[in-house]
Amino acid sequence: MDTIKTEYLKEKFNELQSETGANNLQSWRNEGFRTFSELGLPTRKNEEWKYTGVNRLFTRDFAIPHQGEDSISAEIISKAAIPGASEMNHLVFVNGKFNKALSHFETSDDFEICTIEEAYNGKFKEDVETYFNKSSEVKKDSIHALNTSFMYDSLFIKVKKGHTVPKPVYLNHIFDTTQNHLLASPRSLIIVEEAADVSIIESYYTHGSMDSFSNEVVEIIAKEDCHIEAYKIQNDNPNGNHVGTTNIRQVGKCLVNTVVISLNGGMIRNNTDIIMEKDANEAHMYGLYFLKGHTHVDNHTLVDNQKPLCFSNELYKGIVDDYATGVFSGKIIVRPDAQKINAYQSNKNILLSATGSVNSKPQLEIYADDVKCSHGCTVGRLDEEAMFYLRARGIDKDRARAILLKAFADDIVDHIKLEAVKEYVEGLIAERLELHD
Repeated sequence: MDTIKTEYLKEKFNELQSETGANNLQSWRNEGFRTFSELGLPTRKNEEWKYTGVNRLFTRDFAIPHQGEDSISAEIISKAAIPGASEMNHLVFVNGKFNKALSHFETSDDFEICTIEEAYNGKFKEDVETYFNKSSEVKKDSIHALNTSFMYDSLFIKVKKGHTVPKPVYLNHIFDTTQNHLLASPRSLIIVEEAADVSIIESYYTHGSMDSFSNEVVEIIAKEDCHIEAYKIQNDNPNGNHVGTTNIRQVGKCLVNTVVISLNGGMIRNNTDIIMEKDANEAHMYGLYFLKGHTHVDNHTLVDNQKPLCFSNELYKGIVDDYATGVFSGKIIVRPDAQKINAYQSNKNILLSATGSVNSKPQLEIYADDVKCSHGCTVGRLDEEAMFYLRARGIDKDRARAILLKAFADDIVDHIKLEAVKEYVEGLIAERLELHD
């Protein structure tokens, strides 16, 4: 990595450490920055970053948020929020930091929300020590380590045994780039205990003309018989860049569903990791990237089957137009003791322009002999026969094209179980397709 850039980030790191003083998370931050300094920024020579050049972002002198609450107007919060946010547990992050004062949520003895610092200094110290930063063992790269280095006012959520959270938990990420380029490091630890049920939503919004780079890590602990729905909606401005790791550990037999919708932004990299640590776990992973302009979206997924009898189903679909780029890299690992696994992975893409591009890399690593695993990918144009069928029934070319693309996208959108979120995404797609009933 460029020596000047290393020194700049080191200076910013030391400033943050001196501000926070003797903080209980300081040892994790120190270890994170040591790892970052040793590895340097990933380049395209790194196989995991072959299709995404993140180091170009670091030609900017990023401002890094300091201690204390950042202010943002209610108007901007409202503009950034998805419809129905007022009916949710609305957690506002400003420049990567959880801002309690701007958030609106309901807690109880069975549902706790605080910062990780408060959790560690209070009654959840054991939870933090047991589960925090374990994702670094899976995602061994410098970008993950950089998040750990600069995390502050991070989020802690605990859903206790047998509790169903009645309102979705909505993480509204807002980045203020009116004055400077911004490097933000949102961090969350979410623990869902036995037989609990929760839905989690995230969205991202950059306010200002300069560049934002949100480098996020979310760690989710899923215990026995719990149910988790996790949705990520990306519809940011072209100057909004994002690398996000969602690491879900199924430490008990449970059900997890994830849906990632990527529509607008600059450079986006989504890492979704599901680690199946108990027998008979089940996970469903869905993704849609519908891209135009120069947007670049790289979806990296991992399903790590460590125990037998697990089931996973993965479907990612892409529609790529203009000069946009879509990347899918999915890996399924079956460990030696993980017999009788059923794991399926599919990536399907439609190219709408000669200048857009798609890179697809499905992978299987199987070390057991009694398993059912499959993977596959397709890249092509719109079905000409289907177009002809619609045109023959009096539908004009543009509307016929929009109908086919909507049907292609609906395979993913239909897996969003929260009606308000589903309707919002359907509206964004209809707007993109200029479908007006």
